[in-house]
Formats: sequence, structure tokens, C-alpha cells
Amino acid sequence: MNKRNLLAVVISASMLFMYSCGGGNNEKPVTDETPNPQPAATTEAPAADASAAKGVGKFKTVELTHPLDEKMVKAGQSIYDVKCSSCHKTTDEKLVGPGWKGVTDRRAPEWIMNFVTNTDEMLDKDVEAKALMEVCMVRMPNQNLKDDEARSILEFMRKNDGKN
Repeated sequence: MNKRNLLAVVISASMLFMYSCGGGNNEKPVTDETPNPQPAATTEAPAADASAAKGVGKFKTVELTHPLDEKMVKAGQSIYDVKCSSCHKTTDEKLVGPGWKGVTDRRAPEWIMNFVTNTDEMLDKDVEAKALMEVCMVRMPNQNLKDDEARSILEFMRKNDGKN
């Protein structure tokens, strides 16, 4: 490999590393803009889009609380603080991963639960999860959340989005 090619590889790798770590650039925040074909407040999806809207995993139906379960919200915030906040903001601003603002409007509860509990398979098989990885350029690590922890995260996300 000649010096010019080596320099190009080093520069490209450096730019990729800076971009994937947030890079301190002045670009507009990247958000998870893919619209959800079903509203977050319902667990019913159009028949043709049902499996895609719910993602890949064991969650086929998620019962939402109305009003929010404040105990789950508090538990979800604690989990967010420890496991999620280093890569995700609660605003629409991208850190390493996309910001969480509005995620419950764009994604079905089942999709969110499947993504946080079945991260690797979702990133390998779900079209929307793959698209997010292309934007963020970093594969989300599996946080090994239990089902009740994932449900608390979902409730915290709903509170963050102004749901009652």
C-alpha cells in the first residue's frame, strides 16, 4: 500500500471514529425520523404491517397503563441513568444513539420492548433497526434487560414524551 492510500485509510478511519462518537460537529441533531405506521397508544396495527411494526422478538402485545405507572417511570429513569444515558439523550439530539424525544410516537410499544430486550436480532433482521444503525454508525450493545426493566424503560420513554 503506498503512502497516499495509507493516508486516505487513516483519515477515513479517524473520521468514522469521530462521527460514531458524536465528533463534536455542528450538524443538526439526528433523530429517529422513521414514522411508525401505528400510534404508540394502541397495540393494534394494520394487518399487513403488524409484524414489521412490532419488530423481531417475543413481544406481540404490550398493555399500556393509563395513567402512567409512576413506580415504573421512576424505575425506568434509574435504568436510563445507569445503562442508557451515556449514549442517548432524552431530547431529540443524537449523542451516540438517537435521542429519545418522540420515540413512543414513532414506534409501537412492542417494537421498543423487542429492541431493548432482543437488540442483536433486531439489528440483524429488523429493517427499521438496521436503518438506525446506518445513521448512528454504532451497533447498540445488548444491555441484558429483563422484561420488567424494559417495560419500565418504555414507561419512562412515555413520560418523557408527555404521555399521561
